[in-house]
Amino acid sequence: QAQLTESGGGLAQAGSSLRLSCTTPGRIFSSAVMAWFRQAPGKEREFVALRRWNTGRTAYADSVKGRFTINTDNPNSMYLQMNNLKPEDTALYYCARGTDYSMVPSDYRYWGQGTQVTVSS
Repeated sequence: QAQLTESGGGLAQAGSSLRLSCTTPGRIFSSAVMAWFRQAPGKEREFVALRRWNTGRTAYADSVKGRFTINTDNPNSMYLQMNNLKPEDTALYYCARGTDYSMVPSDYRYWGQGTQVTVSS
């Protein structure tokens, strides 16, 4: 069974918005790093966004900077707000939790099974 649970994916028109949610088994500890990655067919899994909860420090991929926002909903969940969606945002989106400030997938211990986002042109 998935260690984390994503929701909120679906179909969207270019220029519209979606909000993805991620729920953890317990609260998000202040020292934890929460991140989003995505993977399109034939592509490597790529970094999207992260947030360290004790400092609020965030990082975003250049391709989503200024359009996507990562933040917390409550003690055991967080979200990715995606605005001004583009067809190239189409991918399977994964939520991940770790302890290190990293943009490398292998540095994250806990993962969800993914939620599909499809953006039409």
